[in-house]
Amino acid sequence: MDFSQFRFDKQGLLPAIVQDVQTGQVLMVAYMNQDALKKSLTTGQMWFYSRSRQALWHKGETSGNTQTIVQAFYDCDADTLLFHVIPAGPACHTGEVSCFVGASDHEVNHTPWLLTSTVEQRPSDVLQLLEQRVAERAAEMPEGSYTTYLFEKGIDKILKKVGEETAEVIIGAKNRNPAEVQYEVADLLYHLMVMLREQNVPFSAILQELERRYAN
Repeated sequence: MDFSQFRFDKQGLLPAIVQDVQTGQVLMVAYMNQDALKKSLTTGQMWFYSRSRQALWHKGETSGNTQTIVQAFYDCDADTLLFHVIPAGPACHTGEVSCFVGASDHEVNHTPWLLTSTVEQRPSDVLQLLEQRVAERAAEMPEGSYTTYLFEKGIDKILKKVGEETAEVIIGAKNRNPAEVQYEVADLLYHLMVMLREQNVPFSAILQELERRYAN
């Protein structure tokens, strides 16, 4: 990959914003040098550069709270990165879900300049990670989680969200807006995963049904 398009600062660093792909919640901001960016894109896991230790560090290497990359973007000035991730646990060393006190779970709109996507490389893996995350939320029901909120409200609320997100996909497609379609389909898939969990239907059953229909 040609990294000349990026505007690293005088220390050779770029700020990287990490956002939960399911909820839109901003989890943390850290810095990347070129090596950390390469490592992140090749492994599909978040790597950063520690300015204090002057060394690369793998998010979650010690705690287990890794962050699996779904997509990566850069802004219009190519001096800031945005990563959509599926976190394996809290992002903050304090144990909080987010490093930002008072961060909310509402969805955040953005204008994407797509840098890379692991979805194209291993779609079923990403969806299975999403299923695992939803299952963990259903089992643990952590306070403040949007997924917890959906399960607490029950099937009527979940189905309402599935319907709303389906409508958003239709609107995006009608508007011929690929970025909007991409974003809304991701939201729809998440809410479908929540519905499947509520119905005790494993994602593997969906894959098996698709294989039965289209394998030959």
